[in-house]
Amino acid sequence: MYFDPLYFLFALPAMLLGLWAQFRVKGTFNKFSQVRSARGMTGAQAARSILDSAGLRDVAVERSGGFLSDHYDPRSKTLRLSDATFASPSVAALGVAAHEAGHALQDQQNYAPLRLRSSLVPAVQFGSWLGPIIFMAGLFLSSTIGTSLAWVGLAIFGVSAVFALVTLPVEFDASKRAKQILVAQGILGEQEMVGVNRVLDAAALTYVAAAIQAVTTLLYYAYILLGRNRD
Repeated sequence: MYFDPLYFLFALPAMLLGLWAQFRVKGTFNKFSQVRSARGMTGAQAARSILDSAGLRDVAVERSGGFLSDHYDPRSKTLRLSDATFASPSVAALGVAAHEAGHALQDQQNYAPLRLRSSLVPAVQFGSWLGPIIFMAGLFLSSTIGTSLAWVGLAIFGVSAVFALVTLPVEFDASKRAKQILVAQGILGEQEMVGVNRVLDAAALTYVAAAIQAVTTLLYYAYILLGRNRD
């Protein structure tokens, strides 16, 4: 095993974008966590209000540990909000809570990209680590079988790239729903939405960075394999 400097040509731009996106989302969230909403509604209350208005009273809203660990679990129909969101009446907290509630609305309406992403989860959990192992094993076997094995590994890992790409419309749509609902239900005013827009737009950038990184890694593996075939 050795480190290939060529990997930087594929991965470095996405890695730098990812680091910048993480820095931006944390900074933006922290900034607007200091801005209290006019109504004083907490993230949990906002999420509950949005869910109830959509007839989703069976979806539970629970507190979850960790920083920005907010997520919606379609299997258990549970919306979990981090400590920084659950009890906070800040503009940032309301934006994040509404975004996660947006995923519950997607689930209710059988939003196709969400369904596809959920169906890919087991394959991603399995393939994200097994794919590269099979790929490298195939490279070490100097034969037609080795090449075929490497392609199998590449295909398995490719599911992770598909998952990252499918995640983009899921997250963008959830943010769009959140922005519309917060205003429509009078949870936040137009001026307060400036903070929500910045927080959710910064969060969206992290998903873009993840998708680019997954695709460029896949392209790097393909480049290695195609180069071997030419040799």
